[in-house]
Amino acid sequence: MDTTLQDPLVGRLLDGRYRVEARIAVGGMATVYRAVDTRLDRELALKVMHPDLATDAAFVERFMREAKSVARLAHPNVVGVFDQGADGAYVYLAMEYVAGCTLRDVLRERGALRPRAALDILEPVLAALGAAHRAGFVHRDMKPENVLIGDDGRVKVADFGLVRAVGSATDTTGAVLGTVSYLAPEQIEHGTADTRADVYACGVVLYEMLTGAKPHSGDTPAQVLYRHLHTDVPAPSAAAPGLAPQLDGLVASATARDPGLRPDDAVALLAQAREARAGLADEQLDLEPPGARPQEAGDEEDPTSVIPRLRPLPVEHTSLLPPPAPSSAPPSAPPGARRRPRGPLLIVAAVLLALGIGGGVWYINSGQFTRVPAVLGQSESQATKRLADEGLAVGTTRRAFSDVYERGTVMAVDPAPGERIRGNGTVTLTLSRGPRIVKVPNLKGTPLAEAKKRLADEGLAAGVVTYAFSGSVAQGAVIGSDPEPGTERNPDSAVALVVSKGAPVDVPDVTGETVADATAALQDAGLKVTVAPERINSPEDAGSVAAQSLAEGSRAARGDAITLTVSKGPRMVEVPDVVGMPTNEAKAELEDAGFAVKVEKTFPFLGDTVSDQSVDGGSTAAEGSTVTLTIKGL
Repeated sequence: MDTTLQDPLVGRLLDGRYRVEARIAVGGMATVYRAVDTRLDRELALKVMHPDLATDAAFVERFMREAKSVARLAHPNVVGVFDQGADGAYVYLAMEYVAGCTLRDVLRERGALRPRAALDILEPVLAALGAAHRAGFVHRDMKPENVLIGDDGRVKVADFGLVRAVGSATDTTGAVLGTVSYLAPEQIEHGTADTRADVYACGVVLYEMLTGAKPHSGDTPAQVLYRHLHTDVPAPSAAAPGLAPQLDGLVASATARDPGLRPDDAVALLAQAREARAGLADEQLDLEPPGARPQEAGDEEDPTSVIPRLRPLPVEHTSLLPPPAPSSAPPSAPPGARRRPRGPLLIVAAVLLALGIGGGVWYINSGQFTRVPAVLGQSESQATKRLADEGLAVGTTRRAFSDVYERGTVMAVDPAPGERIRGNGTVTLTLSRGPRIVKVPNLKGTPLAEAKKRLADEGLAAGVVTYAFSGSVAQGAVIGSDPEPGTERNPDSAVALVVSKGAPVDVPDVTGETVADATAALQDAGLKVTVAPERINSPEDAGSVAAQSLAEGSRAARGDAITLTVSKGPRMVEVPDVVGMPTNEAKAELEDAGFAVKVEKTFPFLGDTVSDQSVDGGSTAAEGSTVTLTIKGL
């Protein structure tokens, strides 16, 4: 079923060839998409590594190793790999698309299967693994989730992402590869795996197909691991009475805790499976499983294929793992199985080591854990709410560049989606800063507020905003930017904007006019008018405009406001007495008092003394008014 949820890759043409149509599944290392190869016009599956892992050379190497390993197999029961490559931050494999379901889906829907159906599935799985084993590879993660059943009935083994050359299958320091319920004892205790580890996992899968349940269960992963180490897989007939002894023997052979007692590889186990089938009558093959039940959702295995490191808790929270079986009643074992003494201290140390805890102590209390929900691609607020709905909190929030996730959306989560976490735990979010290099967008004609938002969306910031007149760009819209559109800049760089003031307006002179007439004249010019609350003395008549904030001839933008100051009439000033003074002295004294001076001379060649003034000295006159001086000579 498609599970596309606003995935940034859906709808994109990857590497100029693969059109991504829908998301199919998400795992610990990669996401699988249904896509179309536009060159060959065929449907396929694209396995795309998570971008945050693509910068890790070790992860990329392991990812590419899958392609090379599976391509070498070329087996009809192995999901084929067609191509591998990279497109920017996307490292991908182009794989065969199998329309159908997984064995996990079948077990969840139907519970236990009839022996014939179980063998019909097991045999092609063993054939695929046998080809891998003979080619020198170990799958290391066999489980029902990795067995695909096509609509046409074909069975194929998928997800060889953990394959490793047999000769290099040594230590897995830091994590146990594989899923808990299918790990062989030597993987748990020593971290090693060879072809017999795959045989063990297939034995567990067969038990699950025959009974509808896993052979070992527990409230915590530690309990399951403990039982794999110290308890034999029970005979499936104990849970499903009536099953033939040959099937019990097949499961016991594949799941012997001592790897030396198991078949050497999947080819040998396949021979045993065919031999067991040959010894069964039709009624034994078609036995209806008693009490078969659909598997509960809580039984589904974690799709991630690596058990992550868990942080140690303080010693006071320590809870002992289940004690070993009493020495007086040791668990049953296949004939000839070799036993090695394992004291409680060794048992605890082995399980802790398997879980990558080192010298710390791991405590899990049933019911206290949940799984991190999928929040990749969501906004910070959406992710925070989704986590809160699961009882989880957001701890620190980081930011990093991403060519995949939109700026401001979640690009990585720690712990990863699907991983178990304490029910009241905290999750670290990494938010995308967008691509490492961004281009300045073309904002010409864009309103200022929208331009600022677009810059933020692109990962840039609005810098200094200046204004200029423009007859072609609407007022309030962007005329241009610095740097220019198309220029590449680092994220969060500032971009200066020039914003249009609109076409210029010539300001008329309205001084001396009434406020009503002045307002009308300015509004007709496209300007707004405000009137200053304070009036001033001026030569203008009281109630008329004494001054305007922009003088005549100034240029303003349409809609700009002009402030008018109203006159309260001229100020009355005492007139100095200048009769008898020389003309220049008299003129200077009157001007200093705020008057204009006019000089009239009669016979100027006869003298230069003021004989009269138009306004008597000691009286008052309007400031700025004119005083006339008469010069009569002798």
